[in-house]
This record gives sequence, C-alpha cells and structure tokens, in this order.
Amino acid sequence: MPQDSTRDPTIAIVGVTGAVGAEFIATLDRRNVRVGKLKALASARSAGQTVSFRGQTIVIEELNERSFEGVDIALFSAGSGISKTFAPIAVRSGAVVVDNSSAFRMDPNVPLVIPEINARRIRDHKGIIANPNCAAITALVPLWPIHQRNRIKRVIISTYQAASGAGAAAMDELVQSTRANLNGQVYAPKVMPHPFAFNLFSHNTAIDPDTGYNDEETKVIKETRKIFEDEGIAIGVTCVRVPVLRAHCEAITFECEKPITEDEVRRILATAPGVRVVDDRANNYFPMPVDASGQDDVLVGRIRKDLSDPSGHSIAMFVAADQLLKGAALNAVQIAELLPEQVMA
Repeated sequence: MPQDSTRDPTIAIVGVTGAVGAEFIATLDRRNVRVGKLKALASARSAGQTVSFRGQTIVIEELNERSFEGVDIALFSAGSGISKTFAPIAVRSGAVVVDNSSAFRMDPNVPLVIPEINARRIRDHKGIIANPNCAAITALVPLWPIHQRNRIKRVIISTYQAASGAGAAAMDELVQSTRANLNGQVYAPKVMPHPFAFNLFSHNTAIDPDTGYNDEETKVIKETRKIFEDEGIAIGVTCVRVPVLRAHCEAITFECEKPITEDEVRRILATAPGVRVVDDRANNYFPMPVDASGQDDVLVGRIRKDLSDPSGHSIAMFVAADQLLKGAALNAVQIAELLPEQVMA
C-alpha cells in the first residue's frame, strides 16, 4: 500500500469476467470499501467489454505487464498460472496482491489468511497475500474458535462441493445438463469429467497415485496446518462434487485434547465471528446450500457428540458456506479492507 493512507486506493480485479470476479465487484460495493478507481482486467477476448461499479461503466482491459501501474491493491482470481506470471509484476509495480489461486498458498514467505483467524499475518506480507482454498475456509472458520479453547488434535472432513468452485463454466454446465436431463436429452460433459446433473463424484482434481488423495484434499490438509500454525494436527479429508450451484457443505468430526460437550461448542460458536448457528433439531432444520448462498457467514449445525468416541473428546457437525463469497471473494475483500490498518501500523 502507498504511504498516503488518506487517498482512496486504486483496486484492480484480475479475472473480472469470472464467477469470483463478479463477486469481487459486488462485494466491494456492498461493503462500501473505499475505492478511488477500479481497473477491470481479463484476457484479450474480453477486452473492450464493460462491467458496472457504483453507477460507472468500466471498460475491461487486457491483462498485460503494464496493467498495474498506479494500482494499490490487486485482487486475483484467474488461475494459478496467471497468478504466477502476473502477481510478481503487480508487486514490482507497487501493488499488494491478494491471490485467490493455489499458486502461493504454501510458500513460507506468503501469508495464508482467513481474517477471523490470523489477520495479524497480513503485516508479514512481501507483496502477496494468499486466499485459502474454499473448502479449507468453510471448515476452519468454525473450527478455529473451538481450537483456541480446547486444541483440536484430529479432524475428519467430508465435503459436498458446489459447481462454483470450478468456475462459471461449471455452473453453466450444471444448469444446461440438468435442463437436458429433464427434457430427456443426452448431454455430454464438457467441463466436468462426469455427468453433473443428478450425480455426484470425487472432486475433479488429480489423484496422487501413492496416497490416493486428490489435490483438493491435500490442499485442505496442508493449509489447515499452516493457518492454525499446528503441524501436529491430524487431518483426513474426502472431497466430492455435488450438483449444487454455489454453496459448499461439509460434514466435520473433530477430536479435542480435553473432553468437550455439544453445549460448549454451541456456546463458543454463538459468538464466533463469521459463524451463524443453524441447529434446530425439533424441526430437522440445519445448514443447507439454499440458505448459505448469498450469505457471508458460515452456517453451522447438527452439533452433536461423536458416538464412536466414548471418551467424550469428539464432536460431529455440519457446515455450509457460499463458495463464491466467504470461500473466495469475501475473504479476499476482507483482507483488502485490513491492508491499510495492518500495513500502515
């Protein structure tokens, strides 16, 4: 950030035409983030198109090496390849990059930040701050306040991940394939490796032939340890794609060092930042994608003791969060909001 903290920053969005790019614009506006100028950046095929921001029509520019002149904050969501190429260029131009790809997450010199957990790490940046994986964010926002009070030593997570995690094209494929299926038509998948309508399948990232874990699962494991700053935490993850448009759900069972009750967990989560408890046993009403979509908070419910652990150290719960918001754009914008405070301190 520039040393003149009184000037409204120039913010660039890289990948502005994607699903997360659109949410960047909407989230900046909705949260009344200070923006002196907004630059919309995308590939050559989108250059010349327009986006709207606070009543202004902004012409999309082709991303190139000169795109970041005068930019203070650059929000990236265009894939790890673009980030690896252009984030260093943006930093050399004087911008702070908040990157939504996996390109820099495990770099020991790059802070991996969820503001509700480790906002203090923002001040450690050397020009780039990484936005965590969406499945990791969804799990860690509610797990962190528990971990602070009673260390979590083991976590088992099963995810139910929406199409939005694979981008706007995957969301469109879900809609189009569902329409075709209902009309009795055959739809050949183009974006996903398997039929999406009325189906679910193992997450569409490469599987390590030695471990059997896919890239998404490995990301959750490694990022949890980095964010919690706890290499000893044991983590097992199974990631699955489900035919939902934009909200991820996860079944989580965690084991603490000391005994813990479901009532303790509810009390902790009732006041936890970024969390809303939805736990109505009487009406069988718990977190659902339909309720999480468009919401900032991670919804948490089905809080109950894990009956497979008679020691009383384990709790099971179910969570849901908007993948495009807290899982991506919102988390990045929250980091951007804190940049003047953290960097100028």
